[in-house]
Amino acid sequence: MSLLPSIIFSAAIITKFIRGISSTSNLRLGGQHLRVIWTRWSGNPKGLLGPLKGGVLLDYLTARLNFTYEMVRVTENRQEATEKERGLFSYLLDQQCDLLVHDTVPTLQTSKIVDLTLPWAYDFFAFLIPVPDETANINAVVKPFQWPVWLGLGVSIVCVITVLNVIQRYLEYHSALETTLSSNDSPPAEKINIKVGTGKEYLYVFGNLLSQGGSCKSKRLPYRLVAGVWTLAAFIFVQAYTSTLFTYVVKPINHPLINSVYDIVNSGDINLLAREDGFTNNNTLFATLRRKLDSIPNSRCVMPFECLRNIKPEYRNVYIEPNVYLKDAIRNDFKKTGKCNLQMAKERFIGIRSAFALPKNSPHTKIITQGVLELQQTGLIDHWDTWFRPMPPQCNGKPPMESKKKKQLPLSLKNLTGAFVVLLVGLSLSFLAFLCEKIFSLHRGRRG
Repeated sequence: MSLLPSIIFSAAIITKFIRGISSTSNLRLGGQHLRVIWTRWSGNPKGLLGPLKGGVLLDYLTARLNFTYEMVRVTENRQEATEKERGLFSYLLDQQCDLLVHDTVPTLQTSKIVDLTLPWAYDFFAFLIPVPDETANINAVVKPFQWPVWLGLGVSIVCVITVLNVIQRYLEYHSALETTLSSNDSPPAEKINIKVGTGKEYLYVFGNLLSQGGSCKSKRLPYRLVAGVWTLAAFIFVQAYTSTLFTYVVKPINHPLINSVYDIVNSGDINLLAREDGFTNNNTLFATLRRKLDSIPNSRCVMPFECLRNIKPEYRNVYIEPNVYLKDAIRNDFKKTGKCNLQMAKERFIGIRSAFALPKNSPHTKIITQGVLELQQTGLIDHWDTWFRPMPPQCNGKPPMESKKKKQLPLSLKNLTGAFVVLLVGLSLSFLAFLCEKIFSLHRGRRG
C-alpha cells in the first residue's frame, strides 16, 4: 500500500515525458541544413566577441531538433551595419545566414528587422576597474572623528582653558582685594596687579586629553567643577578615539576606484570607457553616462582590448561590459601576467538578456525557440559556465573579502604612517620653536 503513491507519481512523470517527446517531435527540422554564424568559430579572426558556449549550444540543438549546419565566416564584430562596414545582421537581411548564435539583446528596434528567440542567457552589465594598490595609511590618526567633532573638540579646549584662566584670575583678584581691605589699606583697584599664568591650565587640559592627568591648581569649588567636567569629557573623547583608531590602523589600505555607477556620476575625475557597439546604443543608458562618454576623448573603442589596455590604476578609467566578457578579460590577463590586475566593481549595474537571431519571418524561429526553452529548463547553460569560464580562485573578479581564518600579520609601516607623520610634525615644530628662541636670545644679547 505504501508504494502506491510512488508508483502513481512515477507513472505521471513518465507519461508527461512521453507527451513532451511526442509534442516536440513535430517541431523538429527533419534534417534540414542551416547556415550559422558564430563569431567565436575557429575559422573567424581572433578577438571577435561572442558566446563561448556557442559551440555546445549548437551541438545540443542539432541533436535535439535534428538538423545539420555549416559555419559562415565573418570578420565583423558589430551587429548593426555602419556606413563603412557590414554588421552581423546584414547576413540575415541578405539571406546569407539562417541562424545567428550571438548575444543579441532583444529590443523593439531589433525585433523589427530580425526574428528573435526567447532569451537563452541572462546577465548584467558590470564595471571593470584596476585592482587598487596598497597605499600608506596617513589619515588613520584623524579618521576616527569627523571634522565637526574635531572642530567641536578644538573649540572646547579653547573654551575650557579660557574659563579656567578667568576663574583663576577672578579668585586671585578677589582674594588679594580681601587681603588688602582686611589690612586697612585701601589703594585704588587699578593698582592691584595680579600675575596669573596660564601654563598650568594648558597642562591640565592637554594632560587629560593625552591620558597623562594633571594637578588641579585651585581648591576653590567653581574651579574644581569646571576641571571635573573637563576630566569626564576628556575621558569620553579619549575612549571613543582610541577604540576607533585601532580599526582604522589595521584596516586594509586598498580602496577600490568605484563601488557603483553613482561613483562615476558623482566624480569628475573618473573616466568611463565603452565599446562603440556595446552599451552606448542601448536606450536604457542614462543621459549622464552618455554625456560623460561624449566629454572624454577616445572613450569609445572598436575592440575590447583597446579599452582594456587603459584600465590601470594611474589612469582612473572604468570599462563597462557584460559580466561574462569581463570575466574573460580578467582570466586572460591573469594567464598572461600571473597577477590579478583587474576586478569588477562591487555593485552590478543593469540586467540584460541575450537571444538568438534569425531572418525576419523565418520558418525556423518557433522550432529554435522551443529548443532554447527546453535547454533552459535543463539548467545546462549555467553549468557550462564552469567549463568555459573557470575563474582562478585568487582572481575571480570579485572585490577581496576578509577571511575569518586569515592569519593576523604584524602591523607594517604603511599602517602606522599617520603616527610617524604626527611625530615628524611635532619634532619639526619643536625645532622651529628652538630656532626662534635662539634667534631672539642672540638678538637680546647684542642689544645688551
